[in-house]
Amino acid sequence: MSCEHFEKTQKHVDKNGYEYTTITNDPTGLRLYKLKNGLTVYLAKNDNEPKIQTYIAVRAGSVYDPKDNTGLAHYLEHMLFKGTSKFGTTDWDKEKVLLQKISDLFEKHKAEKESKEKMAIYSTIDSLSLEASKISIANEYDKMMSFTGATGTNAHTSDEETVYENKIPSNELDRWIKIERERFGELVLRLFHTELEAVYEEFNRSQDSGRSRLYRKTLEALFPNHPYGQQPTIGYPEHLKNPSMVAIHDYFDKYYVPNNMAIVLVGELDFDTTIKKIDDAFGTLLPAEVSYPERPKEQPITSPIKVEITGPESEYMTLSYRSDGIGSEDELYLRMISKMLSNEKAGLIDINLNQKQNVLIAGVHTNFQNDYGYIQLYVRPKAGQTLEEAKQLLLDQIEILKKGAFEDWLPQAVINSYKLSTIRNFEDASSLASAYYNAFVHFQSWEDRLALIDKGSKLSKDDIVAYANRFFGDNYVEGHKLQGKATGLVKIDKPTISPIKLNRGEQSGFLKEVSEIETLDIQPVFLNFKEAIHREKASNGMDIAYIKNKRNDLSTLEIITEVGSDHIRELPLAEKYFQLLGTDKYSAEDIQKEFYKIGIDYSMGSSGKRSYISLSGLDENLEKGLKLLNHLLSNPVIDKEAYDKLIQNISQKRNLWLSNKSAILFYGLKNYSLHGENSKLRDIATLKQLREKNPQDLVDLVTGLREYPQRAFYYGKDPQNATEIVGKSYQHTDTLKPQPERKEYPYSKQDKRIYFSQYDMVQAQFLLLSLGDELDIDKMAYAWVFNNYFGKGLSSIIFQEMRESKSLAYSAQSSYEMASEPKERDIISAYVGTQADKLPEAIRSIEELMTGRFPKNMEQFNFSKQQVLKYIATQRITKSGVFWNYQSMKDMGIDYDIREQVYKKVQEMTFDDLKQFYQNEIANKKYTILIIGDKKDINMSAIKDYGNVKTLDAHYLFNFEK
Repeated sequence: MSCEHFEKTQKHVDKNGYEYTTITNDPTGLRLYKLKNGLTVYLAKNDNEPKIQTYIAVRAGSVYDPKDNTGLAHYLEHMLFKGTSKFGTTDWDKEKVLLQKISDLFEKHKAEKESKEKMAIYSTIDSLSLEASKISIANEYDKMMSFTGATGTNAHTSDEETVYENKIPSNELDRWIKIERERFGELVLRLFHTELEAVYEEFNRSQDSGRSRLYRKTLEALFPNHPYGQQPTIGYPEHLKNPSMVAIHDYFDKYYVPNNMAIVLVGELDFDTTIKKIDDAFGTLLPAEVSYPERPKEQPITSPIKVEITGPESEYMTLSYRSDGIGSEDELYLRMISKMLSNEKAGLIDINLNQKQNVLIAGVHTNFQNDYGYIQLYVRPKAGQTLEEAKQLLLDQIEILKKGAFEDWLPQAVINSYKLSTIRNFEDASSLASAYYNAFVHFQSWEDRLALIDKGSKLSKDDIVAYANRFFGDNYVEGHKLQGKATGLVKIDKPTISPIKLNRGEQSGFLKEVSEIETLDIQPVFLNFKEAIHREKASNGMDIAYIKNKRNDLSTLEIITEVGSDHIRELPLAEKYFQLLGTDKYSAEDIQKEFYKIGIDYSMGSSGKRSYISLSGLDENLEKGLKLLNHLLSNPVIDKEAYDKLIQNISQKRNLWLSNKSAILFYGLKNYSLHGENSKLRDIATLKQLREKNPQDLVDLVTGLREYPQRAFYYGKDPQNATEIVGKSYQHTDTLKPQPERKEYPYSKQDKRIYFSQYDMVQAQFLLLSLGDELDIDKMAYAWVFNNYFGKGLSSIIFQEMRESKSLAYSAQSSYEMASEPKERDIISAYVGTQADKLPEAIRSIEELMTGRFPKNMEQFNFSKQQVLKYIATQRITKSGVFWNYQSMKDMGIDYDIREQVYKKVQEMTFDDLKQFYQNEIANKKYTILIIGDKKDINMSAIKDYGNVKTLDAHYLFNFEK
């Protein structure tokens, strides 16, 4: 990829008279249009599957929030899912009167200073909101998207952007255009105060994250004047508690105009017909003059600034250097330098700190916005290491850069790595579409973004060294995340609100119009594994399965052994240790460098039933990579110091798990509930036992994998050559050992009880958990539809009940998870994140839904069926995914594509069929409740109604020594 290739931007006119531009030899094939009303449209083709990745991007983010209404852009994003005067309502004429009264009351509430008066006003708002909800229809937008078969329906708000996304079947473009044109043509703030509750909960969740709080502190110090540091996207509590519907409307009218927006479509599409359809719909939007608030300039940072926060999570520290923004010289150099410092393989931090285990983990992150950016180095200290000592190690790596004491090949290897990742990203529709909208929101030409790699390749070592000396000094913000009780937390207390009406059975006229749009069906394509996967036998006796890569010069080779951690418990430890070793020819660091230089990634790992050694990268260098791997497997050199450091780091990582609330809930409590004290999670060696192990024995486990039956999978352009390479470059023994016995972990009997783990946090989170029967593939169709109808998505029963109606949770979902092997059992679960004082009510509501109340909504049921059918019809399992899908089917005990069976069953499924599945497999189960939260904020006596409470310490759950 060379800048010369992209030097020419060409203008064209399509057959319908629309002007567009292209860039000479652009590998993405972008057509860039600008409609008469200023709307920018990015179109590109991707025929991997019959889908289109869609983004609608608005140059509107928290930087543009009014100073007295922070959080407004983010809250507006939430409201764009609530409908317009045409959908989301049964009687707009009546509803708009109530919404205007609610808006007027919110203005009065905002102006009122007396707390009692504010409460009284809010009580009236609540009453009117309940009345308005009786003529609203919740989640019609999500229902329509479900009907189209869309996936990934979501949105996000950041500093300078708000972006709305869907991935739609390519035959649903007309429906998508009609829905989105209506959505972005008018703002209606219905169900406003219940959504405000969700934003409150989102803010409270951020208070439970030490990472989020240190991030905010760091930005405040990096940008003491600029909105990047002074206007958090989520908003300040005092503004969230005093919202203005008028201000939100003003913001929408100002920024949500076509000349400030872009539509991005990447997928299976026709350029000429697509742009005409977009223009016919969105071309009627009226443009308006857009002005952005003037942002203050920051003064240089001339001496270190230190910020710190405390919290229960483990300690780490960051060094952040402010830079100029996107498109600047700083971006060019810092993107290059960030990968020279850390590329996960052979950067200075990778080799000197991570590979040598001088810290627990360290790395680099960059971020570039319109006005400024930053590069951030981070490190978690190893056991016994202070944050100051870890900081000095980071600074030492910067000094190496400034002195030019790095190897000459490193900059070019970084460029090569960038080229590889760019090839991969441009082949993925979602990644490419993201790159387009990022160019738009940051006012960057696509030509300049394409040329960035070439500009980097022209930087000499002297250029990089000179820049590093100019840029890096005492101009950093030093962030410390200390372990301890969190202080300074701000919790937004939610007012009491009445559960709103959902009106699930109602349907707007607009939804009916959308559902009646005729589309051509897309027929599903099911896999014929015998035809798709080819097989050869290498000269060393290994069986090789292969699929030819017809798209590019990249390849993957997997060496697969049917021996995993359930057969040999020490295998994961042995694999971690082995990747820290060198040979009689190369040091451990040199091994990593050699792989990086030839553009080959090397890794190894194991699941319960098998282990993998993987090589991926440039196909032309696969033989070099395999020879290097074989050399490593044949000539490893024991390093006792590396093993001792590994055990120290394992000790420290265990401490990380003990302070990670998600790990405690989703791994610790969940595994204990499923398997009791004999769970796989607890089946670990003590630190004392680890220290007593002989490193040679661990190395022998890895090298000894070649003594078991092994096979290979290759995805690349030259299968014949790969077969020859494996035969001559991979050493494999002729005398094979039998597979060791696989250890089994029995399931515990589920009963109505509560397992609780104490954690210092603002929220409370809980799981309802139960076991289904052993794997029965005939249930898969029901599980898929159940999850769509009942458990997942904005229009699911769980979400509507728990968040939309009762405002009991920011996040709520349930799932029926199919077992992946015949002897395993299905798992039924429901998750809720809620305010601690609402925990008993949330448990009662979710338990009621999981054990007997199965609301009937035929519209939602039919949409859920359609979503599953369209997902299967448009899913294309390709490339190496074909082999791994086959492997999954084999693990389940079948050798065919299960989707064909699921598709037929879903077509024939009735609501009564699904209800019967719910009654047989879900409602009649006994559920264990798993809770993590702060006991002082939870009414423990109230939750005892749901079962005996057993408090479990995190050390016990993970079987870690105290």
